[in-house]
Amino acid sequence: MALKKGDLIDEHKRHPHSCGLVVKVMGGGEGFEKIVCCEHELTEDDVVADLGSRGGRKRGQLPPAVILDEKKLYPDSCGLRVMIIDGGAGFKEIRCCGHSLTASSMKELKFGQLRGSDPQQNAPSGTA
Repeated sequence: MALKKGDLIDEHKRHPHSCGLVVKVMGGGEGFEKIVCCEHELTEDDVVADLGSRGGRKRGQLPPAVILDEKKLYPDSCGLRVMIIDGGAGFKEIRCCGHSLTASSMKELKFGQLRGSDPQQNAPSGTA
């Protein structure tokens, strides 16, 4: 069974005492094999309909809203893209199409830049 856009994979579903990695599928996924986190193998069996309790989740080097994009490293792949929702302290890799996605394939969403979070950047250049 392949993953589809919108699927949520929650490590707490079968491993409640883990770091609680939650990822959301943003695209691709036909070649999905597994996610390795806290020495557990997360598969399609870990897909949940709704995000459970946020308690007990431990964040790691991948902060929330980071996207792991298979196409970035493997242009000829199925193009799995997932967003880290929570947890992830024990994250090792995602296996898809025989490829390994690690922290090196991350692409951060830069919401702050879209909203002009730097006041210097948005300051008027002329005087009033």
